[in-house]
Amino acid sequence: MQKVRVAIIGSGPAGLTAALYTSRAQLSTVVITGPSFGGQIATTHDVDNFPGFPDGVEGPELIERMRQQAERFGTVYDYDSVTEVDFTKGTPFYIKTYGTEYLADAVIVTIGASPRHLNIPGEVEYTGRGVSYCATCDGFFFRNKNIIVVGGGDSALQEAIFLTKFASSVEIVHRRDELRASVALQTRAFANPKIKFTYNTVVDEIKGADGSTTGVTLRNLKTGETYDKPIDGVFIFIGYDPNSKLFGTQLELDNEGYLKVDARHNTSVEGVFAGGEIHDQMFRQAITASGQGAAAAIMAVKWLDDREDQLQKLDEPAAESAAGD
Repeated sequence: MQKVRVAIIGSGPAGLTAALYTSRAQLSTVVITGPSFGGQIATTHDVDNFPGFPDGVEGPELIERMRQQAERFGTVYDYDSVTEVDFTKGTPFYIKTYGTEYLADAVIVTIGASPRHLNIPGEVEYTGRGVSYCATCDGFFFRNKNIIVVGGGDSALQEAIFLTKFASSVEIVHRRDELRASVALQTRAFANPKIKFTYNTVVDEIKGADGSTTGVTLRNLKTGETYDKPIDGVFIFIGYDPNSKLFGTQLELDNEGYLKVDARHNTSVEGVFAGGEIHDQMFRQAITASGQGAAAAIMAVKWLDDREDQLQKLDEPAAESAAGD
């Protein structure tokens, strides 16, 4: 059993920024990285909208710099996944990974949300090289290009409308015969001359050459007809799934499974904080996740400072138990 002051679950921009702040505050901090270090941004080829990089930066490089900066102040990384937590007894909180058990005085949850995938050939191979799940992040790279947007809900139409600022044409491909988006968004999309719609159709394969997306194979669900379509980019907006199943009913969730937090990033359990896409359904940007991670860390530091005497008393039996283990 290892005892730390702060355990951070998740290693994307929110988690790494939180670690920087708690480590600089001289609090022993472990980041439990999860299966994919760096989160979604680590799979992005070019990041052009993170401040401080006037020429842009590749996602993996950005994450590596953030990792090194937090490590400089003492952050420890556990390249493992959390399998179990117990937040029901209050601090210190129990966290178990495949290889280690932790007791943490405070916890910051930055485990994020995962975009739903089509799970078709070429999708993984060309992610970040023509396949994207974020119009705000990648739209700039598709100036004067022809792209398709997969989906028919609010997010798909919002992102399609945004992408018309850059692309020559945007084709919305939807598996049903009518859209699920709000009437207001449909009205805006129908009125946009750059947007056209293909209904009752799915993408069966994403094709590419020389490391970039070049086209897709489409299939009409009513006729069964398949055909190839040249295209420069594929934006997929069929929803997100928050990575909150780990917590069961221990933390309060909204109707869609995202953590509920207050204005100071407190979850429903005192001493457990959250930042990034595990609670943020609106912005979904690396820079906003970093800001939320910083805010959650600042509040965690304050929470620990306010309870220093109490926590020292709790540490005595916990230390004896850990020594016995």
